[in-house]
Amino acid sequence: MKQPSTVILQATGLVFHYPERELFSDWSAAIPAGVTLVRGGDGRGKSSLLRLLAGALPAQAGSLFIDGVCLAGQPERYRRQVFWMDPRSEEFDQMTAREYFASLHAAYPGFDETQLPSLADGLSLTPHLDKKLFMLSTGSKRKVWLAAAFAAGARLNLLDDPFAGLDKASINFVVKTLNQAAADPAQAWVIALYEAPEGVPLAALIDLGD
Repeated sequence: MKQPSTVILQATGLVFHYPERELFSDWSAAIPAGVTLVRGGDGRGKSSLLRLLAGALPAQAGSLFIDGVCLAGQPERYRRQVFWMDPRSEEFDQMTAREYFASLHAAYPGFDETQLPSLADGLSLTPHLDKKLFMLSTGSKRKVWLAAAFAAGARLNLLDDPFAGLDKASINFVVKTLNQAAADPAQAWVIALYEAPEGVPLAALIDLGD
């Protein structure tokens, strides 16, 4: 019999409403190790949910725990266990990709820089490592965030539409790397997409509807 997966994140009673729209009311979930898909149509709150789980968007009620660490009570310690990057972020635009990776050591104690050469190669990033991020295409910039996620060693990893803007070879590489990461019982990967990614086994599904 297959053993139940370890629960990495426990969300209880989350409430979040935009002024013009209610998104989540008393929303709870136990996110296990492996890959969890957040599926939903446009405007259903996929990106907002990832931001809530990251602690980047404050919930109006409810609680979030990773290994007993509560976002409300220990926000810095909680966030050090979460990898999240808004794909549209311009926060690091004046850094090169190499400088951005170097900056992650302080944020993520488990960051493994030895993985970066193979990640950069698999994502066709190697020629771009010394370019500032604002110089990169949307797809190449997303590849930087993906490489960072795979090397960060975080307990909870949140990926918003990870295949957007990627070429076929890079999509295949991300699928392969996600499959390897999904086998780690110490990590949870939450990916937001309109539909289930082909070739990625799911530990759980959160369906926000169409």
